[in-house]
Amino acid sequence: MISGAADNDPTNVGTAAVVGAQTGYQLSWVTLLVAPLLCVVMAIAAQVGIAARSDLQSLARRRYGPRAAALLLVSVLAVNLLTMAADLQAGAAGLGLLVGVDYRWLVVPFGAVLAALLLVGRYSQVVAVLRWLLPGFLAFTVAAVLAKPDWPRLLAASVVPTLSVRPEVLAGALAVLGTTLTSYVYIWETIQRSAPEPSGGSVRQRLARSRIGAISSAIFTAVILWSMLVATAATLGKHHLEVSSAAQAALSLRPLAGPLAATLFAAGLVVSSLVALPVLVAGTAYIIGAQFDWRRGLSQPVGKARRFYAVVAASIGLAAVATFARVPVFGLLIAASIAGGLATPATLVALLLLARNDQVMRGRPISSRLALSGWAVTILVGSLSALFIVSSLLHSL
Repeated sequence: MISGAADNDPTNVGTAAVVGAQTGYQLSWVTLLVAPLLCVVMAIAAQVGIAARSDLQSLARRRYGPRAAALLLVSVLAVNLLTMAADLQAGAAGLGLLVGVDYRWLVVPFGAVLAALLLVGRYSQVVAVLRWLLPGFLAFTVAAVLAKPDWPRLLAASVVPTLSVRPEVLAGALAVLGTTLTSYVYIWETIQRSAPEPSGGSVRQRLARSRIGAISSAIFTAVILWSMLVATAATLGKHHLEVSSAAQAALSLRPLAGPLAATLFAAGLVVSSLVALPVLVAGTAYIIGAQFDWRRGLSQPVGKARRFYAVVAASIGLAAVATFARVPVFGLLIAASIAGGLATPATLVALLLLARNDQVMRGRPISSRLALSGWAVTILVGSLSALFIVSSLLHSL
């Protein structure tokens, strides 16, 4: 559930807000399409972690060598660093809206709290904190209801797929899929599942539990993403008002849907940042540590995993520097979304090849049906990426 919730990070919030404002309800069906796609990917990642007893980056390094694994590392880091910078800014901006302070004053305290959680807290403590934050995502659903959408029109758009060749519609579809199928989510799932579970149980029992988790987290992620889009489509999209960030969307909701809807949207933005950033930062440190075979893990004391925790601190520092360098939040959000959409097919290919390898999976490779579903997801995301590039080139001529 934490992996799925982390998928709804401020990048997702910002993307859904921009897409909802630009296209209204037209892409609401894409947000619901996320559920089966994410379910397939999370189920594969969970089985890789449980059966292979290792994370994706470590498996790629052992199977294909350091050079091939380095390509995977670079593609993941490019997305992670952009997303971390965008999420830190957006989280501070959401908090600023709640307390009435310029968000730039809150970046350092926000980053310091995050650093303290990861540097001082053990893995079990970090997970406990994130678990208690999960209900906060329902703020987006309540905000969507308070926005008073046109329910018949919304339901029709949600169940009847429609797509246009307009660049903003294609870019919106790619951005929505790119932000919800980004590599850090399923890589983090392999990291979590590779560790022994406190509840124990056989491999078969753990796999059964992981499938239930994949389904529930995918549905949760899709419903929250749908709510984000609806909240802005019913207000900003209805009045043809454009926004450039999730924080601006929350502020714009106030005169259109009332102060409570705006406050709930801002609160959801803060919660999404608090859940996603620990996963992003720790996941980045894990994959770098796996590439160079460092001692790593949030359960390790700082003194025994200094390089791992140095990456944690440096990641938060770089995200803060991007804020003070006045890099536009909108630019970061869109860049992270598009980068995720373009890089996801490559990492999905690596995940699928490893998941079907009998030796890597210790005699428990994923089924042919699950593999076929995984390749279908990969082809779909890859095709949308190619379509977006071609459309953008033709539009620019």
